[in-house]
Amino acid sequence: MTQHTPTLQPKRAQQLIRAFHRAKVLVVGDVMLDEFVWGKVSRISPEAPVPVVWVQSESVMPGGASNVANNVRALGGAVQLAGVMGTDRWGARLLEELAKRQIGTAGILRDSSRPTTVKTRVIAHHQQVVRVDREEITMLSAAAIKSLLGFIRQQLNVVDAVVIEDYGKGVITRALLEQVIPMVRARRKLITVDPKEDHSDLYHGVTAITPNRSEAGAMVGRELQTETDVTRAGQELLQRLGCEAVLMTLGEDGMALCERTGRRTRIPTVAQEVFDVAGAGDTVIATFTLALAGGASMPEAAILANHAAGIVVGKLGVAAASPEELLARVNGKRLRTAGPRLRASSHSR
Repeated sequence: MTQHTPTLQPKRAQQLIRAFHRAKVLVVGDVMLDEFVWGKVSRISPEAPVPVVWVQSESVMPGGASNVANNVRALGGAVQLAGVMGTDRWGARLLEELAKRQIGTAGILRDSSRPTTVKTRVIAHHQQVVRVDREEITMLSAAAIKSLLGFIRQQLNVVDAVVIEDYGKGVITRALLEQVIPMVRARRKLITVDPKEDHSDLYHGVTAITPNRSEAGAMVGRELQTETDVTRAGQELLQRLGCEAVLMTLGEDGMALCERTGRRTRIPTVAQEVFDVAGAGDTVIATFTLALAGGASMPEAAILANHAAGIVVGKLGVAAASPEELLARVNGKRLRTAGPRLRASSHSR
């Protein structure tokens, strides 16, 4: 496998970022609502050795597959979202937030038998104190899968790419992907996957997958501690899944792109400060896919995704990058972001 040192000139970066607004993307997966409860801690509870958080404000953001769609839209792409949510107040709130961002929601099914997935993060003094999850992870019914397939088939007439966002909450199943992947490939459209490690056998034939180091390690059954480990895992996943590329995110070590052509691109991290990594993987696959849809090569798309991730990990909570921020970062500049920041925290699904 040939090592490749990536470069992206500012003029080319500008051309690719400008092309974002012409791309149309369909995101399929586990839609969620991220809720943030902001407050202060001044004492420990007399009932148990835990902090008492005095709530000062609350906010919500699209999460999961919804956050991928939000990132695509924030970068200028047109996006449709397909998934399932409940008929509860959380689902209604999520639909409101998606509408504000001009994200298409015609492909979202409302199911009264399951709750909308909500992740509530309690933040005190810019530090995450606790996360509370509300979710139902049972597989979708045959009727729901049929409905989603009908919407996806219709959207393939207009979209350039499909993103599969698998958080393991019940939407992405064998029954769905066994029809979606051949359908997308028959139309010669891009299909990228943010994978769930225990679903790895479901993704055969996609264009690319974007696992983090832990997920890739779980997919090949071993820890990836060295550069050689990363390279071998990338090659193994390429062969096993028959995909064109594996873009592996490595945290502070940047990214590794392995392509079926034999080219390997090693991309160093560009994050200047890391305050919160929640949602960074969503930003990576959104930017990578949008860039590919706009005509970028695999390495070019990976470089842009790396820069976008470097922007959002320095932002408040689950966030997205703008085209202006992305272009500035590629050019070695940095736009100031107003508001408080979170201290570093780990991201889990």
